[in-house]
Amino acid sequence: MKELLDNLKRIGQQQVLAYADTLDEAGAGKLKLQLEALDLEGISELAEKQVRLNAPLPLPAEILPITPYPHAAADDRQRQLYAQAEKRGLELLASGKVGAFLVAGGQGTRLGYDGPKGEYPVTPLLNKPLFQTFAEQLLAHSKMAGRSIPWYIMTSDINDAATRDFFQTHDFFGYQRDDVLFLKQGMMPAFSMDGKMLLAAKDSLALSPDGHGGSLRAIAKSGALADMLQRGVEHLSYFQVDNPLVHCIDPLFIGLHDLSDCEMASKTIAKSGPLEKVGNFCLADGKLQVIEYSDLPNELAERRNRDGQLTFNAGSIAIHILRVSFVKRLNEGGRLNLPWHRAEKKVPALDERGNLVKPEKPNAVKLEQFVFDAIMLARNPIVYTTVRQEEFSPVKNAEGNDSPATCRRDQLARHVRWLKEAGAQVAEDAVVEISPLYAATSGQLRQRSQTPKSVAGKMYFDADGPHPM
Repeated sequence: MKELLDNLKRIGQQQVLAYADTLDEAGAGKLKLQLEALDLEGISELAEKQVRLNAPLPLPAEILPITPYPHAAADDRQRQLYAQAEKRGLELLASGKVGAFLVAGGQGTRLGYDGPKGEYPVTPLLNKPLFQTFAEQLLAHSKMAGRSIPWYIMTSDINDAATRDFFQTHDFFGYQRDDVLFLKQGMMPAFSMDGKMLLAAKDSLALSPDGHGGSLRAIAKSGALADMLQRGVEHLSYFQVDNPLVHCIDPLFIGLHDLSDCEMASKTIAKSGPLEKVGNFCLADGKLQVIEYSDLPNELAERRNRDGQLTFNAGSIAIHILRVSFVKRLNEGGRLNLPWHRAEKKVPALDERGNLVKPEKPNAVKLEQFVFDAIMLARNPIVYTTVRQEEFSPVKNAEGNDSPATCRRDQLARHVRWLKEAGAQVAEDAVVEISPLYAATSGQLRQRSQTPKSVAGKMYFDADGPHPM
């Protein structure tokens, strides 16, 4: 511990070893591992700039709306581009150049579930867990590509073991085990308001995940980046665990990204209202970036065009494609080159006497990095429009908006819409669930000869076809 103590003294953080002499071997080892996982020089800089000085990130001088690629091609030139892009996306999949990257470090606590959020049952009929909905999509696209798509899953300290056990218990939902790679999100210490790292116990820092932007650091530190390079994976399809409607693999989106020589592509939806709690894609001082809903001035958020549409109407929904070479570049020099965001929180921590105090008001600063901040650093970033009803219905809250009830409603509505587009008559009270193993898109459903012309009651579609329930 002496070398570690000397390094901590050098940056004024030796207080975290105040109880080291009282710890048993296991406790001392635990604290040592936590500290050695940190970039102590970086911690010193962050404590000074982000905590003690609290230098605010200034808003750009000029904030303009963007014009994303539309969901459907608007003219012959664009129709030709979209056809070429979809073909290119399918070629990349068939040649093993695409991997899937699921960010799944969260717990189901807000949903009343004691376990990883990815275990939460969410589909309308069979109550499949979120992990299974993604696995079946990726299995379907792997079959179409003629090869297994590598699947990288980011967990966290709190759910890594449980997530791995869940996949083992469910035989990886039929996925090739060698093509599922788990990596853990990094952790960051909470700081007191004067920049000191806090202890949650005598043998542990007060730690929390380093934000979804930290996923890009975890790729490099975990060995996943080396695995991608070894496999020849050039593009990552990034999505988050709480949105079962997401198209984990979208050949058109992948192809647009690749043909544009783009390092990071993003999907957007029209916002439900001016103050919806999603980030806003903007041109900020000439650069594409996302400005958080809490940071965009209300005057801009509520501004409307002559046709009544919101001027700033491109919502960010955490669906991206990233070049693997870009992720590698972001991690050059051993640090992830993204800004840190500060939040003041109530964090239980030890006081000067070693007693755990649960504060009644914010007593600490947590720092996170956001994945969308990488857009500002990417070459030729693009934004493509998707449709909310098709691809965005997150599970965040136990009740109300963005809850399991609204998500199941939206999954059911999408399946009913697909069936009607395939020419089926669907009873108003029908409850249907379509596995991606039967059809992963509306277009695939239209091509399935087994799709019935009339649907009523409860019906589940699996790889073998429709089954009344």
